[in-house]
Amino acid sequence: MTPEALFHQLLGLGEEWRVSRCEFDAVEGEVRLWVDELPKFWEEEGARQKQEVRLYDHVGEIEWRHLNVFEHRCVLRCRVPRGQRRDGSVYRVQPPWQGLCKHFTKAFEAMALLLLREMPVAATARRLGEHDTRLWRLLHAHVAATYPKLDFSGVTCVGCDELSARKGRRYVSVFCDLIGRRVLFACAGRDAGAWEKFVRSLGEHNGHHRAITRVSIDMCPAYMKGIAQNIGTQAQVIFDKFHVIAKANGAVDEARREEQKLCDERQRELLKDARWVLLKNEDNLSARQKRQYQGLLKSTLGTLKAYQMRIALQKIYQLACAARARRKLRAWCRWVRWSAGKYHPPILADMVKCAGMVERHLEGILAHWEGHITNAFMEGLNSVFSAVKRKARGFRSVDNLVVMLYFHAANLSNPTSH
Repeated sequence: MTPEALFHQLLGLGEEWRVSRCEFDAVEGEVRLWVDELPKFWEEEGARQKQEVRLYDHVGEIEWRHLNVFEHRCVLRCRVPRGQRRDGSVYRVQPPWQGLCKHFTKAFEAMALLLLREMPVAATARRLGEHDTRLWRLLHAHVAATYPKLDFSGVTCVGCDELSARKGRRYVSVFCDLIGRRVLFACAGRDAGAWEKFVRSLGEHNGHHRAITRVSIDMCPAYMKGIAQNIGTQAQVIFDKFHVIAKANGAVDEARREEQKLCDERQRELLKDARWVLLKNEDNLSARQKRQYQGLLKSTLGTLKAYQMRIALQKIYQLACAARARRKLRAWCRWVRWSAGKYHPPILADMVKCAGMVERHLEGILAHWEGHITNAFMEGLNSVFSAVKRKARGFRSVDNLVVMLYFHAANLSNPTSH
């Protein structure tokens, strides 16, 4: 068997194409294969076009990157033919090996996309010996080809959260199917207009905004406005558990900072390096942190009182009954205000604000108990993409970040070489 026949068989070119020539450039470390069409191609092309087609001419030689041959770079080269239909129109033939991008084969693209699922774009580019711009182009082409095929007809429970895109309060709004655990839509901005874009995308994928019965968000006024304007009253708004606890955690940290400015030397020593002791649950403390926590328990610090309030709020979420949770939340708010009056200046001012937030959004917070819906999937997604951004040293554009979101978390169809 000649080398040309061997490569023809390995490439699976069939009876319509042939490898006419092959060579190995030892200096460049590159295997080059030249491919031509056979007369059989035009017979089959006429059947595909359902009309008589003849060869018109050939374009200039084009090169495609293929899978390596024994660790040597391999390229396919071909003067692609142009056909002429019976009506006189001329078109360029699409080679069967060409992928989504003009200069990659399908097999090479499949391998590159599988690597991109596990590695940053820049690292993948170095591994493959390609420029990262080409790989970003491939990612965009893959998402553009597969994202429109997604079906959102069964989406009824949606979560929305912002993802930090860049410094300077630049965000991407991310919408997820909390039951199917997948990203549905993402766009730049953190305003009510993001919901209008989401509803439009939902309709383009066989979904409908009236089918949405539950929406989990933080207490962002812009998101609440977007839901009212674009989703409808049939959707129950659930204020995410983790955002409520995060507000209380922030109030504990603010109480610590304020008290450090005002307390005496002994108390200041107790609060020294206590930030992470107070932001963690007791079960998660290290041995050293537990000793520091025991020292805090013996004090009368307002920061410790704020910490106990946060723990009490967390325990309310462990209740099974919504009616009991309502009573406990109202009692918690009264306790916060009563306790805050004992400290002057108002060290617990932020915790009082947190209690006010709970009272204003009580119905949305209590909606958590009906289905125990949370944005935990989205919070995990945020952590994953923060790690990806650190590895990739950031993304060049928000569009790239959105594409990466879809690529990793939208359950797109897997790339194949066929």
